[in-house]
Amino acid sequence: MKKSELEFFKKMLEERRVQIVKNINVSANEINELRESGAVDEFDMASINSDSNLEYSISAKQREELYDIDISLSKIKNGTYGICEMCEEEISVARLKAKPNAKLCISCKEISEKNKV
Repeated sequence: MKKSELEFFKKMLEERRVQIVKNINVSANEINELRESGAVDEFDMASINSDSNLEYSISAKQREELYDIDISLSKIKNGTYGICEMCEEEISVARLKAKPNAKLCISCKEISEKNKV
């Protein structure tokens, strides 16, 4: 992969990382505000719990993406970014533009998805 492409993906990943960290912090604050709002009845409490569960679920997905981004940034540093973890071939630039933290090329991702079913 060209150096200019690596720089492009590094910048893209770093920008996404910053956004996710902000989102996680906002989500944590919203959960705390919900918990501290002082529910007065069962319905309020049920609503707070439901909203908290939703926020937590979203936050967990974002933490997972953050972890994948950190792995991708590490791969950029050690020169293995853009290499499929399954077949060890290059992941297409088009795929990386769509999902810069992709670990698998499209073919291997399809195989992986079929094996999950």
